Amino acid sequence: MDAAQYKDFVLGLVFLKFASGSGAFHVPERARWDALAASGDASGDVGPVLDAAMDALMAANPSLAGALPKIFTGVDGHRLAELVALIDGARFDTARFDGTGDVLGEIYEYFLERFARAEGKRGGEFYTPAGVVRLLVEILEPYRGRVYDPCCGSGGMFVQAERFVLSHRGRRDDIAVFGQEANERTWRLARMNLAVHGIGGDLARTDTFHADAHPELRADFVLANPPFNMSDWYRRTDDPRWRFGVPPAGNANFAWIQHILAKLAPGGSAGVVMANGSMSSTQKGEGEIRAALVEADLVSCMVALPPQLFRTTQIPACLWFFAKDKGARSGHVLFVDARDMGTLVDRTERVLTPADIARIANAHRAWRGGEPVDEPGFARSVPLAAIREHGHVLAPGRHVGTPAVAAAEPPADRIERLTKELLACLDESSRLDALVRSRLDGPHG
Repeated sequence: MDAAQYKDFVLGLVFLKFASGSGAFHVPERARWDALAASGDASGDVGPVLDAAMDALMAANPSLAGALPKIFTGVDGHRLAELVALIDGARFDTARFDGTGDVLGEIYEYFLERFARAEGKRGGEFYTPAGVVRLLVEILEPYRGRVYDPCCGSGGMFVQAERFVLSHRGRRDDIAVFGQEANERTWRLARMNLAVHGIGGDLARTDTFHADAHPELRADFVLANPPFNMSDWYRRTDDPRWRFGVPPAGNANFAWIQHILAKLAPGGSAGVVMANGSMSSTQKGEGEIRAALVEADLVSCMVALPPQLFRTTQIPACLWFFAKDKGARSGHVLFVDARDMGTLVDRTERVLTPADIARIANAHRAWRGGEPVDEPGFARSVPLAAIREHGHVLAPGRHVGTPAVAAAEPPADRIERLTKELLACLDESSRLDALVRSRLDGPHG
């Protein structure tokens, strides 16, 4: 099998083992891991046994309804029994599970990341690099309220939002999560991911553009990584979400943005991963939509990301941040150029370090608090009038300037300095020469 299929088997079995040892779910006898592992050891056809276990676990726990994969019947029994034995021997240390999901959650996320790498381009459909998600969360600071993701993938945005709350001494129920995902297999991943982290949520399995599953929702925070430059999407020109202009049929970037803005509560804010072209494109009305968003004073911050963060695509990316109420920063946009940040972990992949994330988030925090932010080459607060002069292009490189460099030394001063240094070196050479000669000419013994 390729990674796209194999991950469903591995993650499904990992979840079964987790459920038996966590105490977080009611586990019927036929779904208990010890019995399932024994079935594999007996060299019987373990596939139907595993599917029946999935059925039993979902029936006993309504929160898991429809979430677990029933894909094991008909698979090579010998190989499946080997996989069960392999996972049975893995030390997940679920005895440490205390309701936060930290141990098993990290294992699950590790698998998600590895499978995303193995799948290549398609892996981006369900996985956003952890550093990018952390940056979104650190800038939005979702302490309390409704968190929404219209293309939630495997639910990583929700997991990081919950971690942010808990790390700031909040409680898990301080946030309520709402999501939507069109791909059934990816939706299952999200359901299991939230379950292993102890997060409840309303996750719908429908196409966001065709059928908005949360029409009345007004979210306090939206975090999203929509598919870049999606050309095959359901589009109605009379959709009331297109307040700032009808998005072109061949690219859904500004459809996602306008859907997200339609979901924001009056004081809400959003962070969205987008392809770099969204910052400057003027094709088929996109420039007019972007200008309308800027003039409505909804754009709060733009971050240009470094290359190679997304192993699953070579398309350069950026972050858009929106705020319904910018407070004292009304009429201004913060631009951050982070293209030179990040650390290469191999030849093809770069990661944002905690220091990188902190630097960007602290700049935004200072700006939002009213402090002056003007670091040439990195960050700058720009009034709308200046953005207008640039044709509403939002690429940070256009606005932050170049890094400050030391003033060039005048030629005459440089010649004088180097001459003094040379004479000093000659004097030292003469001194050492005299010292050596005196030692050679002196008495020996």
